[in-house]
Amino acid sequence: MDHAMTTTTFDLTGYKVARQLGVVRGITVRSRSVFGTIGGSLQTLFGGNITLFTELCEKSRQEAFDMMVDHAEQLGANAVIGVRYDATELMNGVTEVLCYGTAVTVSRI
Repeated sequence: MDHAMTTTTFDLTGYKVARQLGVVRGITVRSRSVFGTIGGSLQTLFGGNITLFTELCEKSRQEAFDMMVDHAEQLGANAVIGVRYDATELMNGVTEVLCYGTAVTVSRI
């Protein structure tokens, strides 16, 4: 599926929803490594963007997004609308990232 066919809105400009296939999701659980925690802690001393944690978050979101798209493709979807993210800390240093939306088939108007 072309990632341009995913959106946080509930419609795609130039397309009409032909069929809703249900909720799809991708979930990943990540933890910080000891080295990442130490490195991130050192970066907090200087302020600004904590790149080690930013990279971990971005990797987690991308993995959850890719899993959601795979789930949608398994259902026969060619688009996902209403895409959202959620994150929950399961325990200190361990975070669940969830990406979900509604799998649909769309056709050009």
